[in-house]
Amino acid sequence: MVQKQETLPLGVVLERRRMDNPWQDYAWKPVAVIPGAGACDPRGEWPVLKAGEDWAQFHAGTLPLELFRKETEGYKLNLSQQPPRLFVVLRSGDDMACDHDVAPFLVTACPYEAQDYMDSGEETVEVVAMPDGVIAFVQAYIDAHHVDEPFHKRKRKRHAGGDDSFGRRSALAPGRRGNGRHG
Repeated sequence: MVQKQETLPLGVVLERRRMDNPWQDYAWKPVAVIPGAGACDPRGEWPVLKAGEDWAQFHAGTLPLELFRKETEGYKLNLSQQPPRLFVVLRSGDDMACDHDVAPFLVTACPYEAQDYMDSGEETVEVVAMPDGVIAFVQAYIDAHHVDEPFHKRKRKRHAGGDDSFGRRSALAPGRRGNGRHG
């Protein structure tokens, strides 16, 4: 039986940088993913991976990268970019009921799905470089499941002179004198 969906766990690495801003102390940004990472709850305590004077990187959660057969066109487009990217969707920590300002919500390889989240305006979508192992995983999925859809040009219907789209004659059609209400 052919799998319609494949999943790969990805650890999301978020970097917190101190900011000189009166409204915000820190800026959060995804900087990497860890393919095959172990479980880590985005709402729980985040392990520190690296730290400096004004910054720290955390394993902020492990989320599944899910690939679907109907999205292979988007995956192909992504892999054609240099470099291929993963899109990390972040939600406010308040929305996720966690102790952090933001939390990872979704990781996707499909630029069309990422665009839908950007259009909503409720989430933040950031990109990270796709690691080589993930590129190979996505390419293998495309090779197994992608089917090119042939382009079919739509044939236009001939315009029936004088008729509008509802099967009525136009008020401007020759031989029509109006609707009879005015004189």
